Amino acid sequence: MKFVIVGLGNIGAEYEMTRHNIGFMVLDRLASQNNTKFAMDRYAYWAEIKCRNHYLELIKPTTYMNESGKAVRYWLEHEKVPVERCLVVVDDLALELGQLRMKSGGSAGGHNGLSNIEALIGTQAYPRLRFGIGHKFHRGQQIDYVLGKFTPQDMAIVEPKIDMACEMITSFACAGIANTMNLFNNK
Repeated sequence: MKFVIVGLGNIGAEYEMTRHNIGFMVLDRLASQNNTKFAMDRYAYWAEIKCRNHYLELIKPTTYMNESGKAVRYWLEHEKVPVERCLVVVDDLALELGQLRMKSGGSAGGHNGLSNIEALIGTQAYPRLRFGIGHKFHRGQQIDYVLGKFTPQDMAIVEPKIDMACEMITSFACAGIANTMNLFNNK
């Protein structure tokens, strides 16, 4: 069985280690843990890992955040994977730094990447792993905050949560979304 795991972010050195790129950071860690590397492919950097008898197609869109739906739609169609087996890893301002929540669907909540995915795949009913980046910014500074780099103090909180996010992704594929939510959402 195949799964498409999408980490949202922006390509380019200027975006590395930014809060908006936490989806890329999680997938980079998952690929590293499985001794695999990403290769450039259509609309994305792509890598494949195996979890038991399941194949996880790891996708880091090269379309930039606001057009992430192009990559998601293409890879779902290319791999013939139904939307319920597509997990999107996304930064979330509504959650405290390092807080992780898996959901089976829901609104975009103002996130442009999620809005574009919904528009291009035609549904809000796709799983997502929300990674809290906090909301310590002044009014009108949201863009600067999400595109800002994690501080060393932030990384002390974020690093172990990246590992937990990787565990949640493999649990999603191997144990299912309900079991994963029950096991991890309250940690």
